[in-house]
Amino acid sequence: MCVESDGCEIEGCSSSEEVRTLSGSMSPGLKSNPDLHPCKPGHKVRAALLRCRSPAAAAGILSFGNVLNYMDRYTVAGVVQDIQRHYGVSDSGIGLLQTVFICSFMVAAPIFGYLGDRFNRKVILSCGIFFWSIVTLLSSFIGKEYYWLFVLSRGLVGIGESSYSSISPTIIGDLFTNNSRTMMLSVFYLAIPLGSGLGYILGASAKVAAGDWHWALRVSPLLGMTAGTLILLFVPDPKRGSADQMGGRIRTRTSWLCDMKALAKNRSYVFSSLASAAVSFATGAFGMWIPLYLVRAQIVQKTAEACTKEICSSTDSLIFGAITCVTGLLGVVIGAATTRLCRQKTERADPLVCAVSMLGSAIFICLIFVVAKKSIVGAYVCIFIGETLLFLNWAITADILMFVVIPTRRATAVAFQSFTSHLLGDAGSPYLIGLISDALQQSYTTSALWRFLSLGYALMLCPFIIVLGGMFFLATALFFLDDRDKAEEQCEVNLTAKPTRRR
Repeated sequence: MCVESDGCEIEGCSSSEEVRTLSGSMSPGLKSNPDLHPCKPGHKVRAALLRCRSPAAAAGILSFGNVLNYMDRYTVAGVVQDIQRHYGVSDSGIGLLQTVFICSFMVAAPIFGYLGDRFNRKVILSCGIFFWSIVTLLSSFIGKEYYWLFVLSRGLVGIGESSYSSISPTIIGDLFTNNSRTMMLSVFYLAIPLGSGLGYILGASAKVAAGDWHWALRVSPLLGMTAGTLILLFVPDPKRGSADQMGGRIRTRTSWLCDMKALAKNRSYVFSSLASAAVSFATGAFGMWIPLYLVRAQIVQKTAEACTKEICSSTDSLIFGAITCVTGLLGVVIGAATTRLCRQKTERADPLVCAVSMLGSAIFICLIFVVAKKSIVGAYVCIFIGETLLFLNWAITADILMFVVIPTRRATAVAFQSFTSHLLGDAGSPYLIGLISDALQQSYTTSALWRFLSLGYALMLCPFIIVLGGMFFLATALFFLDDRDKAEEQCEVNLTAKPTRRR
């Protein structure tokens, strides 16, 4: 028999079991006591909810929330032609949408990282989800004369989504360890390509079904509010370091400034963050521009006509979204399996697998711009292989961070890695690609062929950035073992250190 925090007896528990309260604390099992009263019907429902709060269920809910996080982000990209026609903006103007979103995202990330290392994480997550869901819904009602307000709304959405991306991986890191943690993080980061692909599909499908692109922004908010409620009910806030058998025993907590200094000296963390920035640069640019690039390729091949209707064709957004979902699944699964296999051969497997996949991805992404003018099918094949190799490293990069950063510093580390990867990556890449494309179009006579070529030339910057990211992962491999050992030693020191009191 177990007892809830209000003294109610919960049926079906043994005397050795424990029950989690809704606040995330643990109530120890107690022996039978005649003073205890039977559970009321409402308490039994509450007890049933508590029994559902397993680590696997929590990881599943957090992964579902991450799917919605990225689905909302790329719903706009799925209807980018319609937005461009509706507001009458140029390539650089439409690229500004993603740039403003990412800029607000990365500025808010360190703040949420600081809060996530010190306060209740699931409350912060839920508030963030509710916030971006409401803002996204309201943005669908902005008129065509207020494009600046639509851009501003994307910035506010970025703040809400930043809270989720900064904190949720650290909860999974505190619920699992070793290969189990790698697997669960793989599932969690599978949500990035899956959610991104579903964003294209949702945006295009909702637009076609309703006959109005604004409805693309009115579906994901409802799902987001559902995810926020599930997090409040079923996701615990475990003690930091609990999965590493340090929960409740880490007696020292350093200041934010001290954390930042330690992270700056962590070479594996710095180089893997720079590599993540290269991935973000490429995925941000591709996510915004590849569907439009393929549309322009078909216009050049005379297999399609330029959009002159109120609702533009969504075929390429749907296909690109489906490819992104499948390649994300393959990439994350292959990455996790390859890493586990290679760990039997070398302890540096994690960064080495990332490096090889990045360099291989650059080759196939280059081929996209070679074959797109002649064969759309060939371009899709290159996109499929290139994205699969690129997506291999997402979960592995998160696992590298878990190995080389101590538990009480992980939320800050995730947030600052997010900040730097967006600052140097997709914060500027969509706008930069649009700016280069516009500049090339202005330099020569505007035609359908040159509109296609100018965007292709601008996107050719991405493979070179990906190669640079592969080099950073190779640099990570050089220092990975030393930084992992230092993190383990620091954990041991924290376990034996005397608690410090503030005066």
